[in-house]
Amino acid sequence: MKRKIIRSYINQGSLAEQTPNLLALATSHTPSYVCLTNVHMLIEGYDDPDFQYVVNSATYAFPDGTPVAKMFKLLYSVSQERIAGMDLFPYLLQKCNEESLRVAFVGATPEVLNALQEKVRNEYKNIEITFAVSPPFNEAWDNDTYIERINAANTHMVFVALGCPKQERWMFEHSEKINATLYGVGGAFPVFVGVIKRAPLWMQKSGLEWLYRLIMEPKRMFRRYLYTNTKFFYLALRQILKK
Repeated sequence: MKRKIIRSYINQGSLAEQTPNLLALATSHTPSYVCLTNVHMLIEGYDDPDFQYVVNSATYAFPDGTPVAKMFKLLYSVSQERIAGMDLFPYLLQKCNEESLRVAFVGATPEVLNALQEKVRNEYKNIEITFAVSPPFNEAWDNDTYIERINAANTHMVFVALGCPKQERWMFEHSEKINATLYGVGGAFPVFVGVIKRAPLWMQKSGLEWLYRLIMEPKRMFRRYLYTNTKFFYLALRQILKK
């Protein structure tokens, strides 16, 4: 079941409840994609109807941010856990390892991608990496070759780390041609390999992970958070009062 948060439709339910469905999509090679929806994505969708369609067309859209998860309680009296991309990524790797599935990686820098592949090969012995690419930043990509290689290797899951909204648009545009489940995991790769530190657990649980990122990258994050967080709280309050 999906619930409307601002203008996005987000899946209700725990990760444990959703896992059998996610594995079934992967093992059947069903073209599909999954969005991890935080405040930034909600506001991107609100401001851009085309991008909103991308998010709402996702096979699954999980509540990545704590404020998004809390909206389920405020609007629908439903307790909803946060399903963060940085948690989902290692969780799914473990499931792929248990099921001996094949995975591909799209995104991040070549250095991070190399470190990621090395770690996966060392720690998840039953996973086969079928394809990994760090696409050029400001050049056209050879998507047809990417897709051909992913499909030819019978890949089950593709983890896409291009950042929002780029990764969601890429998944939407190509998902029907890829016989696997695509996951937009944002900045999960560098955190997973230890290049970037994640916020302390208490900040994650209290919904302050955004503040940690602001402290770490003030120049890059200040304007984004000032706009998206302010607009989210206004729109969220308006929806709550209307409800």
